[in-house]
Amino acid sequence: MVGCEDPFVADPRKAPFGAVCLADVTVATDIYPEYPDVTDGDFRLVRRHFDIQAFGVNGITGNAGDEMVEPHHERDEEDNLTDGHEELFAVMSGHAVFTVDGEDVDAPTGTLVFVRDPALIRSARATVDGTAILAIGGRPGVPFEISRWERAWFP
Repeated sequence: MVGCEDPFVADPRKAPFGAVCLADVTVATDIYPEYPDVTDGDFRLVRRHFDIQAFGVNGITGNAGDEMVEPHHERDEEDNLTDGHEELFAVMSGHAVFTVDGEDVDAPTGTLVFVRDPALIRSARATVDGTAILAIGGRPGVPFEISRWERAWFP
């Protein structure tokens, strides 16, 4: 059996399928130490790890008190390197509090937080150690393209 503890794929960017522990996915600041959108948590480049071409996805891991998702919007703005994405955040472990458009959302393990309106400011902070969040996003109604921020910072 293949799993998180026993990855079998030599090159996950070319394999027909794969499995990896989120903790083993490269952290953005390991590639680009001066990455400007750094948070307290470790921002893990999941889409890049597997070379996913159908949707954007990244992970964030951290501990109690860590900012996991920086306050941001996803409006279609070239200057902000955003593309008008909808975003879905899945709390895979731990517990976080999201703030969306000024409203707090309590998010224990298993919670899904969906932000349809790209203009809404969203953020998240871990409330316990070992919190992991998966962030999935894409622009509705158009074929997927790697996001402006990823093309700019992690070509």
